[in-house]
Amino acid sequence: MTSQRKDTRSLSSYRDVVRVSLPLVVSMTTTVVMTFTDRIFLANYSIDAIAAALPAGITAFVFLSFFADTAGYSNVFVAQYTGAGKLSRVGSALWQSIYFGLAAWVIMAGISFIGDPLFQIVGHPIEVQRLEVTYFRVLCLGSGVHIVGMGFSSFFSGRGVTRPVMITYIVAMCLNVPLDYALINGIWIFPEMGILGAAIATVFAWTTATVILGVLVFTRENNAVFRVFDNRKFDGELFRRLLRYGVPSSLQFSLDVFAFLFFVLMVGRIGKAELAITNIGIALDSVSFRPLIGFALGTSTLVGQALGRNRPDEAVAAARATMAIVASYISVLIILYVLFPQPLLELFRPKDISPEDFAAIKTAGVVVLRFVAAYLLLDAIYMISTAVLKGAGDTRFIMWSIGLISIFGMCLPIYIGIELYGMGLYYAWGCTVFFISQLAAVTFWRFSQGKWKTMRVIEHSG
Repeated sequence: MTSQRKDTRSLSSYRDVVRVSLPLVVSMTTTVVMTFTDRIFLANYSIDAIAAALPAGITAFVFLSFFADTAGYSNVFVAQYTGAGKLSRVGSALWQSIYFGLAAWVIMAGISFIGDPLFQIVGHPIEVQRLEVTYFRVLCLGSGVHIVGMGFSSFFSGRGVTRPVMITYIVAMCLNVPLDYALINGIWIFPEMGILGAAIATVFAWTTATVILGVLVFTRENNAVFRVFDNRKFDGELFRRLLRYGVPSSLQFSLDVFAFLFFVLMVGRIGKAELAITNIGIALDSVSFRPLIGFALGTSTLVGQALGRNRPDEAVAAARATMAIVASYISVLIILYVLFPQPLLELFRPKDISPEDFAAIKTAGVVVLRFVAAYLLLDAIYMISTAVLKGAGDTRFIMWSIGLISIFGMCLPIYIGIELYGMGLYYAWGCTVFFISQLAAVTFWRFSQGKWKTMRVIEHSG
């Protein structure tokens, strides 16, 4: 009988993961499609454009991810309030994320002006620098609308109602891809804008998604149940709790992204071709990374709801079911990257490069994709373990541990190897495998330890 109950719970966990996470995975896959096609269009446009897009994009993403993840951490509050049956508090949590997002927008607008001195310090070729500054500035100026949209998205994802998020991002993708191509290349009525057009198309997609989600959130029906209008008052105590748990969570992700940014910037100091190869490798890696964010967000939702109901056993079952599903998905990608690298790399052939030069890029790209394949499964373990800890509120541990690993396990080895010993592209990619191995080991250990099962971000019931 006990075995039968376990089997039933296991099947239920798989169904819950599919129900909640799959639409989020599709949502994140739309961002993969947008980013992937953007990189292909820019690679086909010019080698300078593809060389500039990733450093500038990740630099903007380091800042953006901090604010967007803090606003998006309202997902955990919504999940735990839903699990505890405190539905009227959902509206309050939503509004605190909106207030944070509006303040973050002002800060990001100020950050947009540091592009010139920042990329001068990095020391990439001057023609690449100019494109980096343009891409960085537009993404920063438009990022606030995305940060606010994260709060709207969390209203749905935290309750496990993820189809509206999926449909919204599919619409945004369908508008973004043709606009991206048109603005980069000057098609139809649009001027040829190159990398500037790519940035404008991205901001347009963010705006579209945020407007649609906002319309879906603020309805009379949602106000009757969740007080999305009535509870718009600034709640200082709840806002501080959002910062208390959300800031460490977002710092963890930002530090993780910063480590990869530092890796990209250091590779750029080796040479333009090495930077282009790395940009292509990370663009292909995004095919796994973005859907993993969808699985991670779904895991945080299921864990948060289970802990809100005081059922940590359900949280463990959801985490294990997610890891099993993700392992199957990642295995397919590993096979593709190892056995079929050449056709994938051909997608990124620039029009302003000779066949001989691109042959050299492909040769190195095959090796780089093997490095990517080597760490994909480790990355999945890290992402899902971290999602469980975030869903409970164990964010300070992951902030400090990932911060230390980012500095001592990634940035210092790459800097010492490249700057002091003249190590090359493959050494730098070897450092990424070492880095992700450490992340997976530490976060899975913390998950297995089980202290997170007693943690909550919402107030205790009276």
